[in-house]
This record gives sequence, structure tokens and C-alpha cells, in this order.
Amino acid sequence: MATAAAVSPSFSLNHHSSLVPKYHGVSLNSGIRVPTRVSSRGFNSRIRASSAVAVEPELRTPAQDATEAELFSCPICYEPLMRKGPPGFNLPAIYRSGFKCRKCNKSYSSKNIYLDLTITSGTKEYSESKPARTELFRSPVVSFLYERGWRQNFNLSGFPGPDEEFKMAQEYFKVAEGGVLVDVSCGSGLFSRKFAKSGTYSRVIALDFSENMLRQCYDFIKNDESILSSNLALVRADVSRLPFFSGSIDAVHAGAALHCWPSPSNAIAEINRILRSGGVFVGTTFLRVNPSAPTIFRALEQSAGRTYSYFTREEIEDLVTTCGLINYTSKVQNSFIMFSAQKP
Repeated sequence: MATAAAVSPSFSLNHHSSLVPKYHGVSLNSGIRVPTRVSSRGFNSRIRASSAVAVEPELRTPAQDATEAELFSCPICYEPLMRKGPPGFNLPAIYRSGFKCRKCNKSYSSKNIYLDLTITSGTKEYSESKPARTELFRSPVVSFLYERGWRQNFNLSGFPGPDEEFKMAQEYFKVAEGGVLVDVSCGSGLFSRKFAKSGTYSRVIALDFSENMLRQCYDFIKNDESILSSNLALVRADVSRLPFFSGSIDAVHAGAALHCWPSPSNAIAEINRILRSGGVFVGTTFLRVNPSAPTIFRALEQSAGRTYSYFTREEIEDLVTTCGLINYTSKVQNSFIMFSAQKP
């Protein structure tokens, strides 16, 4: 999620590299490095060892363990969460379930329409706030407006529109078909709903730090039985502390999010941790309006209270590859960039 404020629609960059076949309104070149396909059909076997201790034996049969392996882990110690409640990976089943860390003995609430897997879940007296770029989207007003006018303004900066962006992301995610997809910083679930309805993935997790964004997501899907009963979960979590086992996720999507994260390096390192070998990360964001500005000027802008952190395409590639991902590729239109990389 993001804002188009302070992004110039007239700024243009040359294309860094290709994504896949050409899309309407976006020019591409042929520099793509096609990732090696790793069958994600085997994701059950990758997480079955962890899920065997994540679910209490009296609640699940061995067959259920094999087909409904739990993905969630404690954000404090990353140990498996025990689950008590009805089987199934969908909103009604998760809503009626309770989750508890076997090691920390900490419980995580699913009493709301989302499962709260933040470190501060359950605190009564203590509270903490994130930087303004994060807190802004916890506002009920901004959450309500996000798909009701806010997001539509992104086209002024070169974003091709949600439908086209979804098609583009799906091309990157072809190697993850049948696997588990996490839509981090999902906002009101604009893309999470598209991923869930596509039927391409065995499970989709719509994840955001904003409680109100997740409530908006639920409001959009509560009357759509095709999504409500699909393998979709709503999870509140910090992108810098993702509540999943290492190597358990096939695909991660982050739409218009990078510039909002308090620490993009921590977030991408976490994304690398949870991706399986061959897993794919796809993100979009706004590029910095003046890519030639010296780093010291950018630092001064941020220290003076600038809300968002915009990067050049070179900085994004450097960040992603430094965090251990490979096969980086991107495409650019004006101030819009879609980039992708793969877990080795």
C-alpha cells in the first residue's frame, strides 16, 4: 500500500530488464532471466515435518496433517503454533480457532476477522507506534478510501492499473503455481482477492500491519462466497517479523509497499527467509523522482520528516540482491517499477 503524493507522473526511466511477454501500455525489452522451475506441488512435503508438531494429534488425523499442514509460526521464537478448532484453511475455520506457541506458551487471537500474529498481540498496557508511513494506513479513513479513489491515482505515476499489474505478477509467479502465496502489506486486499479467486495457489495469506486495512479486506469479501470459502487467511503481522517457518512459502507479493516499510532491508531479508528454494518475490513501488540526487541530500530529506522512502531502480536491485535473492529483473514505466527476484 502506498500513496502517490510527491511522485511526478512526468518522470521516465529506461527499462532495466524484461519481465515476460509484452503488456498493453508497458514497453519491455528481452533481458529476462527465466527462473528455473521448481515444482511447488511438493510444498506439503516441505512443511510436513514442521506441521507434524504444529497441530495437536487429537485434533487432526494423519491424512489431515498431510493435506492441511499449518504454516503459522510464533513471531517471537518462530516455533510452530498449536491450533485448536475446526479444520480447514479459510476465514470461517481460522476465525473459530485458537493458536498458541508450544515453546513460548503465548496465545494469539483470532477473535477478530483476522489472526493477530504481531509480537505485541495480547498486550494490555504497552503500546508502540511505527513511523508515520506505517501509522497512516492504520487510520480507518485512509483504509476506507484506499480502493475508493486513493489507489486509482497511482496511474498518474505510471502504474498500469490493478488488473494489468495482477497479470504481470502472475507471469512471474508461474513457477509457484499450486503453492502458497503471501501478499505482504496487502492493504485492503486488492490483490489478495485476485490471487485467491484465480485458483492458482493452494493457499493465499493476506497480510498487513493495519487492523483497519484487514477489516476493509473482509468487508470486500464477506458477501463473496467464492472467496470466503477459498483457502484464504487474513493475518496481521509485521513485514520485518513474518510468522512463517523458514522455507515454507512459494511466492511473496508486495504491491506498492517498499517505500512504506520502516526497514526495507529487514523486510526483504525476512522474505528471503520464508521463501523456499526457487520461490519468487514480486514487488511494485514508486521510484525516486530525482535519481541523480546525492545520497546525502536524500538522507537530509528523510531526517526533515519526509514520509516515504523512494529509491532508484539501481538501489532496489542492490538491496534485493544484497539480501540474498537472485535472478533479479524489473520493468519501469515513468515512476512505476515492478521487480522480481528468486530464492537460490
